[in-house]
Amino acid sequence: MALIGIYGAGGCGRGVMPLARQAYGHNHKLLFVDDQLSGESINGHQTLSFDEFAALEDDDKAISLAIANGKIREKLDKKSGDAGIAFTDIHAAQMVHMDAADVGVGSIFSPFTTLTSNIRIGRHFHCNLYSYVEHDCIIGDFVTFAPAVRCNGNVRIGDRAYIGSNAVIKQGVIVGEDAVIGMGAVVTKDVGRGQTVVGNPARPLDPK
Repeated sequence: MALIGIYGAGGCGRGVMPLARQAYGHNHKLLFVDDQLSGESINGHQTLSFDEFAALEDDDKAISLAIANGKIREKLDKKSGDAGIAFTDIHAAQMVHMDAADVGVGSIFSPFTTLTSNIRIGRHFHCNLYSYVEHDCIIGDFVTFAPAVRCNGNVRIGDRAYIGSNAVIKQGVIVGEDAVIGMGAVVTKDVGRGQTVVGNPARPLDPK
């Protein structure tokens, strides 16, 4: 029986675990990986520390990075790779994947998410409930979409960007690395690297 670890037993991980059960059924043993909660049983699943999981001798072992923060996912990607642990994708049965949409390793797609056509997405992409990515978008590594993100055609999104719930990104917009788009923002202009934008239309957040 193959072994899959869901890295992170917080809200994100607890939302991903049922999708993993749906995807992998009875052919895999599923558990949480969380250093702070090692030894606990969470929603019926054993929890191990990372070191405990890495030490398990299983030729068919993989991990899913179920942590919403893209910067943390980037660190865990290296940590897991250095330990020789493979990554797995977790895609809900209700996810729609159309033509020529290339997605990197470790992606998580919640129910009712959609990729249309001719899209390129990097490593460990999180696409939460009811979000979509339209045609000809290019999305970097460790990008997070909260629920109901509407990413329209020809959008470019840099590594580790976080897109908040119900945000709308206009066609052709460029979102820089490490940018944050606030909940409900309507993005009509490019967003710079590391910039946080909020509102409708979206504007840079004023520093306090």
